[in-house]
Amino acid sequence: MAFLEDLKYKYQRLNGLDKLIVINTAIFVVVLLFKPVLLPVLKWLRLESTFSETIIQPWSILTYAFLHYDFLHLLFNMLWLYFIGRMFLNLFNIKTALNIYFLGALSGGVLFLLGYNLFPQVFATSAYLIGASAAVRALLIFLCTYMPNQEVRFFTFNIKLYYIGIAIVVIDLIGIMGNNAGGNLAHLGGALLGFVYAKQLAQGTDIGAGFGRFMDTVSGWFSSKKTHQFKTVYKNKSKDTLAQKEFKDLNKQKQIDTILDKISKSGYDSLTKAEKDFLFRAGK
Repeated sequence: MAFLEDLKYKYQRLNGLDKLIVINTAIFVVVLLFKPVLLPVLKWLRLESTFSETIIQPWSILTYAFLHYDFLHLLFNMLWLYFIGRMFLNLFNIKTALNIYFLGALSGGVLFLLGYNLFPQVFATSAYLIGASAAVRALLIFLCTYMPNQEVRFFTFNIKLYYIGIAIVVIDLIGIMGNNAGGNLAHLGGALLGFVYAKQLAQGTDIGAGFGRFMDTVSGWFSSKKTHQFKTVYKNKSKDTLAQKEFKDLNKQKQIDTILDKISKSGYDSLTKAEKDFLFRAGK
C-alpha cells in the first residue's frame, strides 16, 4: 500500500503533459498484456475511416490518440512530447498546452476522416487511426510558428525551429503517398491546428479558450465535491484589495507579452537571465 501511495503522490505532482505520458504508457502496457481480451474494446476506441462508423462511436475522435501500434510508435511520440513539453511550459501555462494537444488530436482526426471520405480514389476505402502523433505535432508546430527564430541544438549545430517545422510538414506531405497515408494526413491536421493557434495567439486571440472551458466543465462532472460547510471569516474582499490584485495580474501579463514578443523576433537566447527567470516563475 505504501508503494501505491508513493506512486499516487508522485503522479499528482506531475504536470499535465507528463501525466499524459504516464497515461499513454499505462494504456499501452495494459493492452500489450491483455490484448486478446481487450481486442473488441479497442475497435470501439480507434478512429475508423468512415463517417457512419464514427457517428456510432463519436468518442473515438479523441480516444484514438491514446492507443499505439507498437513500442517504437509509443516511444517516439512520448519522447517528442517530453522534450517539446519542457520547452513549451517554460513559456506558456499547462492549460494552453493541453488545449493545443487535444485540439490537435481532434484536428488530426477530422482531416483523416475528410481525406478518406472526400477523396476515396486517393486513399484506401477502409482504414483506422491510432496514436498521439497529431496531438504532438500540434504542440511542435505551434512552437515553430510562435517563435520561428528560436534555435535548438541538433547534434553538433544549432537549427531554427522554423526549419524544423518546414521539414516535418514536408515529410508528412510526402508520407501521404506512402503506406501510412492516414497517419500522415492526421499529422498534417495537427500541424495545421498548431499553426493557426500560434498565429491567432500572437494577435491576442486564444482560439482554445472555449474548448478549455468545456473541458473544465466535463472534468467537473467527475470531480468529488466537498459538502462540508466551513466558517467564513472574511466574506468579501475590499474593492481596494481586488483592484491591487487586478493591477498586479495585468502588469504581469504585460511583462509576459513583452518577453514573448521579444522571443518571436529575436529568439529565446536573446533574453536576459532576469527575463528567463521571470518566464520560468510565470510558467510555474
